[in-house]
This record gives sequence, C-alpha cells and structure tokens, in this order.
Amino acid sequence: MKRFLVGVTALATALVLTAGSGNSGGGAPGGGAVAQGDPATTTTSVPSATPSTSSPAPTPSSSSSTPKPTSSKPKPTPKPTPKPTPKPAPNAADVPCKAALASPGVSACVDLSALKTWLLQDGKVVYGPVKQLPGKKGYATPTGVFHVSAKVKNYHSKQFDAPMPNSVFFLPGIAFHTGSLSVYSHGCIHLSAAASQKYFTMLQKGGVVQVVA
Repeated sequence: MKRFLVGVTALATALVLTAGSGNSGGGAPGGGAVAQGDPATTTTSVPSATPSTSSPAPTPSSSSSTPKPTSSKPKPTPKPTPKPTPKPAPNAADVPCKAALASPGVSACVDLSALKTWLLQDGKVVYGPVKQLPGKKGYATPTGVFHVSAKVKNYHSKQFDAPMPNSVFFLPGIAFHTGSLSVYSHGCIHLSAAASQKYFTMLQKGGVVQVVA
C-alpha cells in the first residue's frame, strides 16, 4: 500500500512538471504575469493626412470688357459766331453837295433837313455820314458854299458863355464844333466829340464847306 501511494505521488509530480514546462513559452493563459524587464509595446495610431481639395481656378471670361455708356448727355456743339456784315462803302451819289464834290482836297457837306454831314476828298466820301444838329428856329444855319476861315481847338463863346471845342469856322460866329446832339444850336453845326475831332483834323483853312437845305 505504501508503495502504491509513492507511485501515485510520483506520477502526479511528473504530470505537474510536464504541465509547467508546456506553458513556459507562451505565458500564463488568461492573465499570466508578464516577465519583468519586458517593456509593453504601445501602438499609436497616426491619422492619415486628408488630401486637400484644390478649388478650381476661375475661368476667364471670353467676352471683352465693354465700357458702360455714361448717363450724361453729350454737350451741344456751339454754333459758329456769324461774322459781322461789312458796311457798304459810302456812296458819293448820296451826297447832295455838288460844289463840295467838285472841290479838290478835303471839303465838307451839310444836309440840314437830313441832319447829316460828310467829309469829302477829291470827290470821294472819306468820313460819314454822321449826325449833326444845326441852328434852331430864329438862329438858322445859313445855306450856301463857304470856306474854312479859322480853327480854334478850345474856343469859348463870349456871346453865349459856352465852350465850343474843336471849332472850325466857315462864317463869322458859325462853326463846326463839339455840341449836344439833342439840343439845336444858335447857328453852328453841333457834332459828337469824335466827329468834331475828325473835322478839326482834316479840314484846312480855305477848304470848301457847302450847306444845303
């Protein structure tokens, strides 16, 4: 009996040893101890890079850029300024003074009824007609053919106490001179300042002055 127990014990021991040597390579199943000094291997999952999706480049417009019409109205074309019509040359046929027209040199013609006067040279009109005012009623300017007797630049009438610039006398007390073109004279021929200056410059002593009604 003792021998039988010893044999059973030896058999059990052999089975135990056989089981221990079979598990030494793979570790204890179901949560066996990990050998000391063996670091655990940790696997870190790296996210895969997502490829970037490039946006498509804008397609250039095939149509050419056309400028937008402006809302402002076009400026009207300025009308050309009409040129002034030249005045016709004075006609000697309009001058009613035959003696003055026939006279050589510079002469003067006075038309009392038309209130006009001209300067003539060798039968041609060189100045005028311009407006004149003769003597008033009771002081009528005499008619006829006369000659320049004197010229006084700044004459002053003692009889009427009045200035008579650019006086050209063709009768005693009767002259062309600067005067009013709205008030009749005491026998003289009133002219504008510009006209009296022209008569004073052009008429010379001895020149013919013809006055017609």
